[in-house]
Amino acid sequence: MANSLRTTQTIQFDTANSQRFQRMKSDIHRRIIEMLDISKLEKVKPDRLRRDVRTLAEKLTRDSSEMLNDVEQERMIDEVMHEVFGLGPLEGFVNDPEVSDILVNGANQVFVERRGRLEETNVVFADNAHLMQVIQRIAARVGRRVDEMSPMVDARLPDGSRVNAIIPPLALDGPVLSIRRFGVRLRADDLVANHTLPQAVLEFLKAAVAGRTNVVVSGGTGAGKTTLLNTLSRFIPFDERLVTIEDSAELLLQQKHVVRLETRSPNVEGVGQFTQRDLVRNALRMRPDRIIIGECRGAEALDMLQAMNTGHEGSLTTVHANDTRDALMRLETMVLMAGFEMPLQVVRTYIASAVKLVVQLARLKGGSRRVVKISEIVGVNRGRSYVVKDVFGFRQTGIVDGRAVGEFYATGYAPRMLERLHAAGADVPKELFIERTFPSE
Repeated sequence: MANSLRTTQTIQFDTANSQRFQRMKSDIHRRIIEMLDISKLEKVKPDRLRRDVRTLAEKLTRDSSEMLNDVEQERMIDEVMHEVFGLGPLEGFVNDPEVSDILVNGANQVFVERRGRLEETNVVFADNAHLMQVIQRIAARVGRRVDEMSPMVDARLPDGSRVNAIIPPLALDGPVLSIRRFGVRLRADDLVANHTLPQAVLEFLKAAVAGRTNVVVSGGTGAGKTTLLNTLSRFIPFDERLVTIEDSAELLLQQKHVVRLETRSPNVEGVGQFTQRDLVRNALRMRPDRIIIGECRGAEALDMLQAMNTGHEGSLTTVHANDTRDALMRLETMVLMAGFEMPLQVVRTYIASAVKLVVQLARLKGGSRRVVKISEIVGVNRGRSYVVKDVFGFRQTGIVDGRAVGEFYATGYAPRMLERLHAAGADVPKELFIERTFPSE
């Protein structure tokens, strides 16, 4: 009981000290802003500006009434620089390649995800007002605002990381900030090395993409859909014209001939919005060989399917779904959102004629991501339900050290698309599809 009390008191003491440190930093930051001549900043070279701000931070830290040792003073100066030019207390995480998510639940609670596992940090903000300053700084950089009239914002950092913020009155316990980082781009070999998929599955997907197969990557939040889509896009021939359409630009295609489009939210007056559907329609007039939509989530699915069915084979997109058939049902719902009254049988036939391959991803216990199923959409049967044939799969066999383990397998089904892939010059040996399991991790 006594040990527990001492631990609680220590945590409270550390939190209090951290908040005191943050309040002191906020005060120095405020004083620096007051001392700078904002009207002349645009004329100052960035390197010169950083030197001048650091000199000011050093002077104000030394002159502070707070008693700081040399290590604390150096930390204070570095963090003041982060406040002026970065994301304050979060800057260290933004620069850490192992951190994939930064989750701020109010001023006193910050979580990060490393190697697939969430962990609480000892980072705190001075108070909710301090956190709000960071959120508003992010929003201002992309021309957005955050206040009681507009309490939610989606934005993108310069490195491509996605940011979402929601503040009171919608967030009851203070401002909430979520950052999905995309600082590390995995290559195809990396996905094999970390057991996301085996080499045989990668070879099949490589041939399918090169052979202009329409592919839908399906999975839940954080399953790795965008990462896999990025990887698959590298197998597209370099002589094709690609148009990418995203809510927040995350795709980094290696091809030379790429046109990148990004949606735009309405401005303060509620005008100026451009949706994914607007961009898909425009993309069809840009003579693309393929269209890549970062994520289908609404009526743009109909336009995407039209593109797939009218000469833009090899297009790629992702959807949020937990299973292959769920992904197809999601597409049905999104097509119906377009506002056209079509019989469900017609919608299913349209989807089946467009989508040829669904790659299902899952995030398993412990944070590991796996390609758990690859299915060919053969068509619809007389009962107008989808004919889905699984080509590869993954079965979980247990939990080791808190992480799910299992094995990949080939079902023994050779896809009907093989003949078309061969005709397109993508040679796929039939031995890939012999029923068997692949070496487990």
